[in-house]
Amino acid sequence: MLRRLPSPGRGRRSGGFALIIVLWTLVLIAFIVAHLTASGRTEIRIASNLVANAVAEAAAEGAISEAIFNLSDPNPDQRWPIDGSARELVVGDSRVLVRLEDEAWRINPSSASPLLLEALLRAIGGDSDNARRLAAGIGEWSGAVAGARSQDAILADYRAAGLDYGPPGAPFETLDELGRVLGITPSVLAAMRPHLTLFGPAEPNPASPDPVVAAALADLPRVGPAGVSANQQQPDVLTVRITATGVGPAKARIMRAAIVRIGAALLPQGYTVLARGTNFD
Repeated sequence: MLRRLPSPGRGRRSGGFALIIVLWTLVLIAFIVAHLTASGRTEIRIASNLVANAVAEAAAEGAISEAIFNLSDPNPDQRWPIDGSARELVVGDSRVLVRLEDEAWRINPSSASPLLLEALLRAIGGDSDNARRLAAGIGEWSGAVAGARSQDAILADYRAAGLDYGPPGAPFETLDELGRVLGITPSVLAAMRPHLTLFGPAEPNPASPDPVVAAALADLPRVGPAGVSANQQQPDVLTVRITATGVGPAKARIMRAAIVRIGAALLPQGYTVLARGTNFD
C-alpha cells in the first residue's frame, strides 16, 4: 500500500509559521531584556543620586557642627568672623561653603516695637498710613502692644474682613504666620521676610549690613552709648545663623542651616540650637 507524502508547499508553510513564532519570541525576549536593563539603570541612577545627596547632607551637617565648635572656642581670636562671607571647608570627599550671620542683623516681629515695624514697612516701600496700621496689627497679633485696643474691637475688624480668627496675643511661631495678620498681603510678606527673624533681640544691631534694616533703624532714637541699645542682647551671648551648602559626589548640592545661641553662660555645652532645617527665610 502506497503512503501519501506531505506536499512540499504544506511543509514550507509550517516551517515559515514556526520561524515567525521564533522571531516574535526573540523580539519579545529582547524587549523584556531591554526594559529590565533600562529599569535597572534607572534604579542604579536613583540609588546613586540618593547616596550622593546623603553624602552632601552629612557633610553640610558636619560643617555646621564644626562651626558651632569653632564659635564656642574660649579664645575669641580663634573664632571665625561672623560677617556673612563664605568659608570653604572640606568634609570627607565633599566641599562645604559655610556662612555665619548675626541673627541680630534682622528684625524680630514678635518683640520689635511698633515704631521699628512701621519704619521697616516704610523702608520696603509702604506708605506711612498703611505702615502704621500694619505695624499696629503685627503688635496686636504678637501681644507686643497689648491693651492698646480691646480684644472685641480687634476681633470686630477681623470679622468685618471675613476672617473667622483673631490675633492670639502670642509670639509668632513661623514667619508664614505673619500672612494671617489683617492687611498683610503675600507681596508685603515677601518683601518683609528677608529682613525678619524669630530669634533675634527686640532691636537689631545698628551695624546690620542689611540696608533695609539699617534704613529702618536710622530714624529710631537710641538709648545709652552710641551704637548700643538697651534692648540689645548681652555681648557675650551671640545668636548666629549658620548656613552650610555641601557639594558632594556627582555635584550633588544640599543646603542645611541652623540658628544657634552661643555663650559661656549657656551651660553645660556653651550653646543651644534654636532651630535646624533647610532655610529660615
